[in-house]
Amino acid sequence: MAKSFKELREKMSPERQERNERKAGELLESMPLQELRKALALTQEQLAEELGISQAAVSKMENRPDMYIRTLARFVEAMGGKLIITANFPQGSVCITDLYEKEQHAM
Repeated sequence: MAKSFKELREKMSPERQERNERKAGELLESMPLQELRKALALTQEQLAEELGISQAAVSKMENRPDMYIRTLARFVEAMGGKLIITANFPQGSVCITDLYEKEQHAM
């Protein structure tokens, strides 16, 4: 009989559990939009309905190498998230807070 993931996890050492959690966090930190949508159990059709666009447009958005910040923000918000842009420097990180809000006001 197959074991549940919870049972398998409980048999792992605390070090291994921590290593697995860290790796999962790293994977979630850098995820293409399509994979993020799938991880949230959303279909392109559901996202298209939320955005008020066609399913084909969602597919194009997911596969674009670049897009406007506001478009990306709307896409993330439609999945229930909030886009946060962070600039990383050797001295530390800076969160850029008003970049796409300004763009929205210009619309």
